[in-house]
Amino acid sequence: MPEEYQDDRFYIDKINRLRKEKKAIILAHNYQRGEVQDIADFNGDSLELSRKAAKTEAEVIVFCGVKFMAESAAILSPDKVVLIPVPEAGCPLADMITVEALRAKKKEYPEAAVICYVNSSAEVKAESDICCTSTNALQVVNSLKEERIIFVPDENLGRYVVTQTDKELIFWKGFCPTHYRVLPEDIIKAKERHPRAKVVVHPECRLDVIMLADEVLSTGGIVKYAQDVGVKEFIVGTEMGLVYRLQKENPRKRFYLATEKLICPNMKLTTLEKVANALEKTEHRVIVPEEIRLRAKQSLDRMLQVKM
Repeated sequence: MPEEYQDDRFYIDKINRLRKEKKAIILAHNYQRGEVQDIADFNGDSLELSRKAAKTEAEVIVFCGVKFMAESAAILSPDKVVLIPVPEAGCPLADMITVEALRAKKKEYPEAAVICYVNSSAEVKAESDICCTSTNALQVVNSLKEERIIFVPDENLGRYVVTQTDKELIFWKGFCPTHYRVLPEDIIKAKERHPRAKVVVHPECRLDVIMLADEVLSTGGIVKYAQDVGVKEFIVGTEMGLVYRLQKENPRKRFYLATEKLICPNMKLTTLEKVANALEKTEHRVIVPEEIRLRAKQSLDRMLQVKM
């Protein structure tokens, strides 16, 4: 038996024992390593996971993802202990905006509403009028009475949304470095290699990449699309971790990564060992100050009231 497999088995057994002892639930984002996805109670996108966690009777939530995701879980589940196995696992996109910079932008456009993408800190959510996800961004934009909207922090998502609405969006110069690496020529080359494949990309991609896609969907949307559509081959334009889940859930279909550059180093920091350590020591707890939590929750709650 390979040594690596023996190590995995040791940590898997340890995690399974500890999660029962501590009444814990393990959540893994779709971009996590395959073995971390396999050990999780639920896999999904950040908000989907946070909402599932809030409905469980678990006392401890281990969020295998990046910091803003664990914060969202803490915002929605103040009565639970939320742990992040790797506290330094941040999101470069979320880090591209600060609450001070957002306040300055709001003074520049006092008549504008503020929509913040869930890929943002609790403080930025608290300073915004409403949140959005990559699934419902257009509906959230159109739900507001204001005609002018400050849209933070993902410019690519904003530019995609503005192609489908009459609202005026004021963009922030933020982007996901992983999705930004995908170029139009990557899609063209992948399509040449797999001419019968459908191209599905995440709306965090560049607009010129989005324009080449058959479908533009969130990670959860891609999972559902792959299951429901009668197509057998897909070119996937999002982080490589999702391909692991897609192939596992659809063994008779084929999924090709649009480019090998689609890897988020922060998402890959979480390992089975770190999950086991977080559980064993109840360490790296994520706590959102109550005043910020309540205001951030308002932004999330307003989003959840928008009809899809």
